[in-house]
Amino acid sequence: MTDQILPKMAKYISQALKQPLTPEVHLKTKFHLMDTLAAIVTGSALKPGKAAIKYISTQGGTPESTIACTAFRTTATNAAMVNAMLAHSNETDDSHAPSLTHPGCAVIPAAIAVAEREGSSGEDLIRSIALGYDISSRIGRAMGGINSRGMHGHATHAIGPMFGATAAASSLAHLNEQECRYALAYTVQQASGVITWERDPEHVEKAFVFGGVGARNGVTSAMFVQSGMTGEENAFTGDFNFLDTFCTNQSDLSESVETLGAHFEISITNIKKFSVGSPIQAAAEAMVQLVNEHKFTSADVVRIDVLLPPLGAKIVNARTMPDVNLQYALAVIILDQGSLSFEATHSYQRLNSANVVELMNVVHLSGNPAFSKLEAKRPATVSVQLKNGQVLEKHISAVRGTADNPMTKEEVETKAFDLFSTIMRPSESQTLINLLWTLEKKDDLQELWHLLAFNA
Repeated sequence: MTDQILPKMAKYISQALKQPLTPEVHLKTKFHLMDTLAAIVTGSALKPGKAAIKYISTQGGTPESTIACTAFRTTATNAAMVNAMLAHSNETDDSHAPSLTHPGCAVIPAAIAVAEREGSSGEDLIRSIALGYDISSRIGRAMGGINSRGMHGHATHAIGPMFGATAAASSLAHLNEQECRYALAYTVQQASGVITWERDPEHVEKAFVFGGVGARNGVTSAMFVQSGMTGEENAFTGDFNFLDTFCTNQSDLSESVETLGAHFEISITNIKKFSVGSPIQAAAEAMVQLVNEHKFTSADVVRIDVLLPPLGAKIVNARTMPDVNLQYALAVIILDQGSLSFEATHSYQRLNSANVVELMNVVHLSGNPAFSKLEAKRPATVSVQLKNGQVLEKHISAVRGTADNPMTKEEVETKAFDLFSTIMRPSESQTLINLLWTLEKKDDLQELWHLLAFNA
């Protein structure tokens, strides 16, 4: 019954910090915290992050929470928004394919902002993050998730994580069950975002939609209620309710809310191997393998054909942003002898350089109808025709880091260290990583906030 969805969700949110996570989920949550903090730190040097930091520096605010890579502290609401935009300034943040969301870039900035404000422990922070992923992904699925394109224009990437951020913030603010109902009601009233973000040429609006708006609105809802604001107790029922307005798959939510505490969505959330859009990941891995196995160069290539699921192909076809342009990513992998660095994926200069453009022009991307039911899996087939007549082909069904081919602890740490070290000194990077692996033992997180403000 849909009238029980919100009450059950509110009850779970209010009790989440008291419920231990399984060892597997606990570790996976730390993977995603580390991965998202790496996205935040690297995002501070990119245009969306720089613009967000410049904006917030003019806004003042009670010094409650840290803006990463700065000496500036502001309200938890403002800090959540800015750090969330940093987290999605690039395409290295995590993704949850079935719900068509990027939960980490909104949920984790919201959680760390409120955790700092409230003086939360490391264990409470970890549990709040797992909770946020659970709520974010269930709302995104209810909106249609990976199949929502063509159903409506609502942005699952904004609205799902907005509810996840609300859950994480509400738990850390120690709201009771009724107060969590109110917080969810305020998020219903703030639910916004449409998929026109696809036309954003520089990843700035996209950073706000995927990260900033969800984190900001989620923390706002929790802070409203913590301040004594009340509201309706069930915004998911009655005339013109949230579910009827936004959710084409209400039955899924009725079922999935029953699995809260048993199935943890963070366990099937993807960590990206490459700092590019999710639909590019498998094709990039295929090209890396082909170049390293066969040692060909750009001078050897006649034509490249790439098959992706149809919707994924549309998202990454000849985009103006290098980190969501498939043709660019594959060209750079060939030119850089089988590697795809963070720096390369964010270089607008290389996107327009003559040798890259020449190679991009021989990359032909198609949506394969046979992959239509595999949008959530994001497979790819890459075929390279060489001048000697040889045709090389590679199919990747599950790239490293996805739920079907997860990264090891060592691989997550290596990725994070490499990203942290583009901005931080290697010693600082390792200190931060070591802290994150033992975060559950920390009753006080001042060391974490100090490390995040390392550039101060």
